[in-house]
Amino acid sequence: MENLSKSLVDKSVEAFVMGIEIYNKPTIHYRIEGFSFFIVNAWELMLKAELLNRNQSIYYKDDPERTFSVNYVVKKIYTDKNTRVRINLEKIIELRNISTHYITEDYEIKYAPLFQACVLNFINEIQRFHGVDITEHIPQNFLTISASYDPLTNEQIKLKYPPEIAEKLIKQSNEIEVLSQEYNSDKFAINIKQNLYITKKKDDADFSVGVNKNSENKITIVKDYKDPSDTHKYSYNNVVTAVRERLNKQQIKFDHSEFNQWVLNLVIDFYDIKQNKRYAYEHVIGKQRNYTYSQEFVNFIIKEIKKAPNNFVESLRKSK
Repeated sequence: MENLSKSLVDKSVEAFVMGIEIYNKPTIHYRIEGFSFFIVNAWELMLKAELLNRNQSIYYKDDPERTFSVNYVVKKIYTDKNTRVRINLEKIIELRNISTHYITEDYEIKYAPLFQACVLNFINEIQRFHGVDITEHIPQNFLTISASYDPLTNEQIKLKYPPEIAEKLIKQSNEIEVLSQEYNSDKFAINIKQNLYITKKKDDADFSVGVNKNSENKITIVKDYKDPSDTHKYSYNNVVTAVRERLNKQQIKFDHSEFNQWVLNLVIDFYDIKQNKRYAYEHVIGKQRNYTYSQEFVNFIIKEIKKAPNNFVESLRKSK
């Protein structure tokens, strides 16, 4: 078992290095798909080696020639489904699975924070499980993801791709953005962009800018059309995740074991949420219909639970 385990770890390191080299090579346009393939392969080999070290089989009982799938192995090692390392890896696996069907290059900047977290997670876990120092195989300065900073807007995505593909890309992007905000963990995503904000507090500023009242270039604040893809980013499952995370962080208990899909359905039905455009938006693509929800809806649920935490679910049930 020791020789097989070592062989898997060696191949894992090689797959990891190949993924990094592909991603950071500017002449390769297939780098997102290539990286996701090799980084998932690296994780799969490394975790299977850990199972062997724990004297556990990596083969299906009814088919001894076939090894476990990567999803199964991830769940075997990281038994807590809320582990940020596991959630990050499952998102990368999901990307690998859809990359052959959907174009992902235009959303590189959306996935880059997940990739960077995945790289650092792998470095930590292969050291923890197998005592391997990745910097002995690839220099430290090459372990930073080099990403494009010119992503397409949702409107540009809709113009460039057919509705079905555009909807899928926007949904994936919004889900990553929402979960990154809610989890707020560098094991799930590491933000690699810079934001600039204007402040009148000089002590809070990193650098100063000036405003010239005599400039010929005039500006004004306008109210523009708001794209539901930007205002209603939460999928049904993301609403559950977001509310649950916030309740846990604020240590809010209510009259149910946890906020789940059943409770969410009660809320949606009781308040007729799908008819309220502030909270819900219906997407219609051909014959398919689905809803996404706003940040305001998540805030609304938290607010309502706080009002009567000991009677929240019961009051919703009585109304049915």
